[in-house]
Amino acid sequence: MRRWNGWGDDTHQAELTDFAKALIAELLGETRPLPDASLQDAVERVPASRAPDHSLLDKTPETRIRHASGQSFSDWLQMRSGAFEHIPDAVAFPENSLQVRDLMAWAAQQDVILVPYGGGTSVVGHLACPVGEKAQITVALTRMNRLLDFDKESQIATFGAGVRGPDLEAQLAAIGYTLGHFPQSFELSTAGGWVATRSSGQQSLRYGRIEQLFAGGTLETLKGTLEIPGLPASSAGPDLREMVLGSEGTLGILTEVKLRVTPLAEAEQFYTVFMPDWESGVAAVQAITQGRIPLSMMRLSNATETDVSLKLAVPEKKLSRLNMLFRLKGLTDQKCMLTFGLTGSKKQVSVNRKLANTYLKQHGARRVLSRRLGDKWKEGRFKGPYLRHPLWEHGVGVDTFETAMDWSALRPYINVVEQSITKALKEQDIPVFAFTHLSHVYPQGSSAYTTYLFPVANTYEETLERWKIIKKLASETVVAHGGTISHQHGVGRDHAPYLPAEKGALGMGALKALSTHFDPDHRMNPGVLISEETVTDTEPA
Repeated sequence: MRRWNGWGDDTHQAELTDFAKALIAELLGETRPLPDASLQDAVERVPASRAPDHSLLDKTPETRIRHASGQSFSDWLQMRSGAFEHIPDAVAFPENSLQVRDLMAWAAQQDVILVPYGGGTSVVGHLACPVGEKAQITVALTRMNRLLDFDKESQIATFGAGVRGPDLEAQLAAIGYTLGHFPQSFELSTAGGWVATRSSGQQSLRYGRIEQLFAGGTLETLKGTLEIPGLPASSAGPDLREMVLGSEGTLGILTEVKLRVTPLAEAEQFYTVFMPDWESGVAAVQAITQGRIPLSMMRLSNATETDVSLKLAVPEKKLSRLNMLFRLKGLTDQKCMLTFGLTGSKKQVSVNRKLANTYLKQHGARRVLSRRLGDKWKEGRFKGPYLRHPLWEHGVGVDTFETAMDWSALRPYINVVEQSITKALKEQDIPVFAFTHLSHVYPQGSSAYTTYLFPVANTYEETLERWKIIKKLASETVVAHGGTISHQHGVGRDHAPYLPAEKGALGMGALKALSTHFDPDHRMNPGVLISEETVTDTEPA
């Protein structure tokens, strides 16, 4: 069963090795965990429902708890403490577009708030609707999870928007196709959620981000049903798909999605190679992308992430032998790990591997090419979030932030971001450990994804304050360097104050007008994207 107070399936138990615990002690000093609440403790705190009756609603306390939050760090603290600030008054489980339409008409009559719920994987506060006078209904699309139509000639598959990644891929694999969209949240996140947050999959170099894969669909709104046709291209005015992409539930509820799928590839391989340092690694990634070499993914870890990844992934004895090999190849502790994927026909995979190797050698790659490490990356590509549990139980808080920017802005940003974050709690004499990788690359620039760890405090309240300090500093650093506040996680409520720095006053006015057109009473997921609190005094560098 899915955990009520954390990530994923409770049958999967990640553990920290003694080596990992020693590494944490070295980096963060002594850490102590906070006490966790039980499910029963949390259920007993659930207030009485204010929701009117409706046949689709479940008002039981446990169901409401299980749909009360996403996976942001503030959500995590609420789940672990059992003290939820935001609990829906009921959860609706529609099974088709007609039921969603009926529910929205009822919501308007009853004057209640609606919050769409896909996989509950949001890490930026999409689900934490502020408590107000109006009852809040969470609309879980869990049961809308089937392949509804498949146009083989056009390679367009239509799914219920609540379909999770594994179920979507299983239904497509049965007919010989794939969508190829693999975010780290793949196990739990949904097709509708991917569209609503402009998601990016780990193999976006081959398959594209969700905006390239989303062909059209059905959006149920308070003003009626918006049908978006699945055209290959159009010059007939602004693209209505773009209104829905990234709308995060503020315009309506996406019930059906038309997706551009691809026949299953004949071959797929992943390799890891080591670059002498960060600069050579960035130059190689940039050159390969701008050279249009058709790889399916590239991930470049900086020296810190490389060191930690090897220590956690490779047994100590094998790591000792590997380090000897590194030294023989002239690789120092500044080496950076670059993992790349090859997908296509056997011939394409072979040719593209040779092309990639040519570029890598030109930029100083040593001949330490490992398919074993590449396969290990593939094997663990969705397991990262599970580490949050054993880290928490060891007294360590962990979170991430990400951005994307042009190559010209990326280098200065990378040089300062980790320095800023590691000093965020310096006044309190509290260490913070951070590391970064590039995982979605474009000819113009790249995403940059930073993970940071810090000791939890003596209370949940103090721990939240530590996180807020780091989060604010990270967001301000991103904005100051001209990056987007979110490359793949969406805006939610956590990032909404920083959105005006990217969109500008005129752009924010357009977004507000669009939201008001579809939702004049501000009934749909209020506070997401458009926030009363804005940050406008931070100008890009």
